[in-house]
Amino acid sequence: MNLLEIKNLSKTYEDGNKVLKNINLSLETNKIVSVIGKSGEGKTTLLKVINMLESFEEGEIIVDGLKMNESKEINKQIQNKIGLVFQDYNLFPHLTVLDNLNLAQIKVLKKTKSAATNKSIEILDKVGMLEKKDTYPSFLSGGQVQRVAIARALCLDPNILCFDEPTSALDPILTNEVTNLIKQLKNEKRLIFVITHDMNFASQISDEVVFLKEGMIYSHTTIDKILQSEDEEIKEFFNN
Repeated sequence: MNLLEIKNLSKTYEDGNKVLKNINLSLETNKIVSVIGKSGEGKTTLLKVINMLESFEEGEIIVDGLKMNESKEINKQIQNKIGLVFQDYNLFPHLTVLDNLNLAQIKVLKKTKSAATNKSIEILDKVGMLEKKDTYPSFLSGGQVQRVAIARALCLDPNILCFDEPTSALDPILTNEVTNLIKQLKNEKRLIFVITHDMNFASQISDEVVFLKEGMIYSHTTIDKILQSEDEEIKEFFNN
């Protein structure tokens, strides 16, 4: 069974702009899928719809067998299956790294502080940030903040982990570190769903690539096939 299924999905904004048009995707676990395309083609909107940050008018989204918008209870179950690492990270500046991770578990999963702390320490160790557990976000580098944001999402044990432009604010060295970390996360029975403008990054991490154009899927194939494509539209995009 596919972990994420999107069927005939369309999204129109109040001004009449139809930003997503008849999107159909079936994505499996243990995959890294990158969504690429020019600005304004619907990538971020697709990410927001999957994470229930935007509504949609037509189609279906099914996560691990649960259909979105069947009921509030099912929506809540789906939300617990999806983690999102925001482009601006959204860490609370007045909380330490450990408290940032604990808060999400206590609020969302209703864990005790002790249980949350045990999980947070385990995940911080996994992402190489355990020694920074008592540090405030303002004292961390961009790459360290990115790792903490990833750790916070992982603490919720999501089946699907989404990234919004994870390398946009990182230099090449930090980008390489995040690339290696994301590759490691694929091997934990989850789907990793990435929105990116960084074609070098996409080529390094992706198993599959979804190329959006004018709100529609122009191509959905393996990274090897899209890099070898003779399609002029795809070649132009990768060469820019």
